[in-house]
Amino acid sequence: MISRILSLFQRYASRHAQIRRPGFPLHDGQGRLFGQIDRIVVREGRLWVEGWALSGLVGLTNADQTVERVPSLVRDDLPFHDGEANGTPGFVLDMPLSLERTTFWAEREGTRHIQVLPPITRRDLAAMRWAQIAPFLRDVVRAFPAGVHWLRHRDPLSSARIKTALRLNTVIRSGQLDRLLFAEDGAAAEIPPAGWKQTGITVVVPVYNAFDLLPEVLGRVLDHTDLPWRLIIVEDCSSDAQVRPWLRGWQAALAPDIAARVTVIENETNLGFIRSVNRAFAAALPFGDHVVLLNSDAFVPAGWASRLIRPLLDQENVATVTPMSNDAEIFNIPAICQREDLRPGEADAIDRVAARFRPGAGLAEAPTGVGFCMAMHVDYLRRLPDLDTVFGRGYGEEVDWCQRARQMGGRHLGLGGLFVEHRGGTSFGSAEKRKLIRKNGETISRRYPRYDAEVQDFIGNDPLNTPRLALGLAWAGSRQKGAVPVYLAHDMGGGAEHYLQDRLKSDLEADATAVVLRVGGLSRWQIELHSTLGITRGETDSTDFVVRLLDLLPARRVIYSCAVGDRDPIALPEILMSLARGPGDRIEVLMHDFFPLSPSYMLLDSGGAYHGLPMPGADTDPAHGVMRPDGTRADLGQWREAWEALLDAAHAVTVFSENSRALVAQAYPQVAGSLVVTPHRLVTVVPVVQPKQPKDGVPVIGILGNIGHQKGAGVLRALSRLLARNNRARLVVIGNLPPDYSLASPARVHGDYRIEDIPGLVSRYGIGRWLIPSIWPETFSYTTHEALATGLPVFSFDLGAQGDAVRAAAAIRGQGGTIPLVRTEADLEAMLDVILKDREGR
Repeated sequence: MISRILSLFQRYASRHAQIRRPGFPLHDGQGRLFGQIDRIVVREGRLWVEGWALSGLVGLTNADQTVERVPSLVRDDLPFHDGEANGTPGFVLDMPLSLERTTFWAEREGTRHIQVLPPITRRDLAAMRWAQIAPFLRDVVRAFPAGVHWLRHRDPLSSARIKTALRLNTVIRSGQLDRLLFAEDGAAAEIPPAGWKQTGITVVVPVYNAFDLLPEVLGRVLDHTDLPWRLIIVEDCSSDAQVRPWLRGWQAALAPDIAARVTVIENETNLGFIRSVNRAFAAALPFGDHVVLLNSDAFVPAGWASRLIRPLLDQENVATVTPMSNDAEIFNIPAICQREDLRPGEADAIDRVAARFRPGAGLAEAPTGVGFCMAMHVDYLRRLPDLDTVFGRGYGEEVDWCQRARQMGGRHLGLGGLFVEHRGGTSFGSAEKRKLIRKNGETISRRYPRYDAEVQDFIGNDPLNTPRLALGLAWAGSRQKGAVPVYLAHDMGGGAEHYLQDRLKSDLEADATAVVLRVGGLSRWQIELHSTLGITRGETDSTDFVVRLLDLLPARRVIYSCAVGDRDPIALPEILMSLARGPGDRIEVLMHDFFPLSPSYMLLDSGGAYHGLPMPGADTDPAHGVMRPDGTRADLGQWREAWEALLDAAHAVTVFSENSRALVAQAYPQVAGSLVVTPHRLVTVVPVVQPKQPKDGVPVIGILGNIGHQKGAGVLRALSRLLARNNRARLVVIGNLPPDYSLASPARVHGDYRIEDIPGLVSRYGIGRWLIPSIWPETFSYTTHEALATGLPVFSFDLGAQGDAVRAAAAIRGQGGTIPLVRTEADLEAMLDVILKDREGR
């Protein structure tokens, strides 16, 4: 038990511990500044160096390898340097940590400038790890109840809670979704304030240029405002000579009763946005109505006003309300703080979904409002009748007003139940905008020191994630011409996740969107909307709400990737089929493992051993049955019956090796003829390496990848103990082991790695051959193919796709090969004889 706790601590420390070192300026031979290393960080076994440089190439070099980059990351946060404008190229370099000398270098005007980085010592690493003892103990206390429950029941939910408490999740988790978002989902209708439909509003529209947008912007205010209204337009002496005459003619053409509600203020000189708005506020306040500040590039939808104003009436101390948009920072969809131009008709399609939300369900308190379309309570506007003119032409003035209102007790709400399109940036160019944002942002930070942190907290917690996700799905459904792919996946990482990420990358490169429906977390479902703008996600236990959200996609391509870790997996086939009942919907099944064949998704029995494909009736091992949440147990026959229905409904069933095809065909003979064998491709090119003999002459066997029980952790533990006695070879795991498996010295566990690190790690440890110790018939083994690609001899057990690949490579190369599955120490000795039969690995 102690060794398990120590192993768990090492994993915890590896994930969370870090060393931070200050950076330094970069000067050329004449003493001119041409760059800066901002920070040096050691974490998760890697060295990270971040900074900027006016340089053609930068890199890191140690005794084992070199990494280099062309500085390319845009750094808008930098001041001016040597007359260079903002947007200076930045860089982030990283490589496996080495205790040997590491140098940073940068090429500048044909000269390579070299700087030795501060050394990282073993004492530094030890101190870094031991500093994690206190947080580890704190998190272990939090995980203790879940740990006790897991020891009793071995259930996926307890495992997820342990990972969450220890902050070891492989997938980013999200906030809970409000399953009562839609008004028709059975929630009691909220009673509106008495007389609220008679509440009047004054809409303030400052105008400067944007001539092409004005007819539609103003026309929508007149046509779509569903409350008594007045409109105040301030024309700020536009440089476009068409604007003012058009406004005069537009007002003159209105019906007399409509024209009487429209006021056009013409500035004799250009006053700028803030002073123009202040003039409009002064004209609006005598009417006594709530005010909506509306930009001249914001397009309100049908029935917008009553939805925007209602929170001012039925909630206490609300100073502002801001709707969702495509360009409103923290109120953006589909991804927070990511702007997106909309195509014709998309905004109205999105708002038709927003209009179905239950009043109050899509509301969240925010640190500020956003002035593109912002309802302002008249009581707060009376107390704060002006925007601060210190902000010049704009940007930040509404933040300042909102912060002053907060100091008076006012609250600012984001409204998920309304979507308003904003075609921002029409007034002046992006370079000038960046300067204003930076300058005015500094003013905000000085005045309100907590504001920036509050915004980051809002972004991190995203209290608007439910309406943001729902409207994002509506956006995806309106934008995508074909069916939107919906992947069912787990959150355990591994090869299936690598494949999924590759598929998602292809989807996004085609300017498409995709949805990932994950199982195995604290909630049964996590929904992720992927687009080129980022990922919007939320969690729920409600299957009905998941179906309701995905119904926002007109057509779906449902793809089963992997569902290991789900709480009731025998119910998944029916759920997946319910998601694909439309005329344009399709189902695809990917056999990343054998979950559709058995609850033991690697076909191992309860003792952790493989004895061939289990068959209903003949195999009653408890590993091949499943306990359902209601306490009933389903046997292998019932399991196969449920998954057979999904395979029969699927338009495509893909396997990744001939070995997998044979096993699936044996389990489900009726789909044998439709199985498609499509081997994976390696996502990253694996470099060929040259073996490096260790100094002491003892051969080194490398094991690539993260090794759990099914991947052969028990084999490695037994092999390490054998080698500790006879010293015939050393083991080095390039990856990780579970906390409950520890290797006997001198075996080493390197930890996390990247494909591009392999040559340096082979050189560092003197690896001369690879062992793939997996004890189950893998459907496709990325690590096996990565090991083969290095050119070193590779050995594996004679089973599964890994055995097929190694056997085929050995026949061509004359080195490496397959070994019978070990079950005794004598088998281990025989395996070792095969692997070490010659020092060159032939």
